[in-house]
Amino acid sequence: MISEDDLVDPDELFPPATGAVGEVIECEVKARSAGLRLDHYLAANYLSFSRSVLQKAIESGDITVNGKSVKASYKIRPADQIRIQFPPPDYDLPPPEDIPLDILYEDQWLAVINKPPNMVVHPAKGNWSGTLVNALQFHFTELSNANGTYRAGIVHRLDRDTSGVILVAKDTNVHRELGLMFEHRHVFKEYVAITYGEIDRDSDYIELRIKHHPSDRVKMCVTADRKDMQAKDACTFYEVVERFRGYSLVRVQPKTGRTHQIRVHLASIDCPVVADKLYSGRDQLKRSDLTQLLTNEEDTQIIDRQCLHAQRLRFTHPRLNQLMQFEAPIPNDMQRVLELLKAHRKPS
Repeated sequence: MISEDDLVDPDELFPPATGAVGEVIECEVKARSAGLRLDHYLAANYLSFSRSVLQKAIESGDITVNGKSVKASYKIRPADQIRIQFPPPDYDLPPPEDIPLDILYEDQWLAVINKPPNMVVHPAKGNWSGTLVNALQFHFTELSNANGTYRAGIVHRLDRDTSGVILVAKDTNVHRELGLMFEHRHVFKEYVAITYGEIDRDSDYIELRIKHHPSDRVKMCVTADRKDMQAKDACTFYEVVERFRGYSLVRVQPKTGRTHQIRVHLASIDCPVVADKLYSGRDQLKRSDLTQLLTNEEDTQIIDRQCLHAQRLRFTHPRLNQLMQFEAPIPNDMQRVLELLKAHRKPS
């Protein structure tokens, strides 16, 4: 399930909303969000309020832009000043849940988690429990509220089906410093992906701008049009680790942090991530996809989520002033895919 959160850049920070009746927040629109409808922008970034509730607040003048009342369909522009007087939240705050976590590192300021696949990072419409935030609320007594209660501790995001290293902030000031590090590209991120198709170049950069798909609201697409105001610059470096017949194992380093960037960039070179339904059209990989030497009884599903894993994260600790690097091993389901590729899809 795609949440509203997937429609927003993962490195943008927003003033938190506590949910107090009459709470007033002021924020400034960044260039990367220009062109979005005001109600879409607010609903995607303040998840405790439904779009209909926000639309009513806009109509009543409780939400203004540059000191003036506007329509919910108003297209926001860079440096717009938005003033929001919030109504009560639609939902209760996310409760703590005793969900096991693979904690790679922890100190008094931050923690590093190896997120499993099939876990939404924070609550959103349709996913109010079982999220990483629910688990964090149980395991940690202190979490930063820099991005609001619904994103407590969340500095950056991973898609639900993407596994791997994710950084969590306990201290609000540290959270803001880490957010600036992501925004200014001072954090090194490396992923591994298994793709359909044999990527021809050993390594290369994909530099194609990314924007929302014109007809499918949950998808992104690429464009080479430099004048398209809806598109945002995006750059991804990849290096082929191993080729199989019809598949590739690649190491990927996104230089920017756009929504679905790795997935849409790899799809743009006709090598989408395996089992990525949104960009490959297939939501699973079966044994029969790799070999025809099977009976119907032997054909089983190998993996039912996109083969994308955030393997490595490197950054300078804001308080210890030390270079920190963390790595999460490739999970068992992707290892199984690689084993079967090596068995049935050896390069010719």
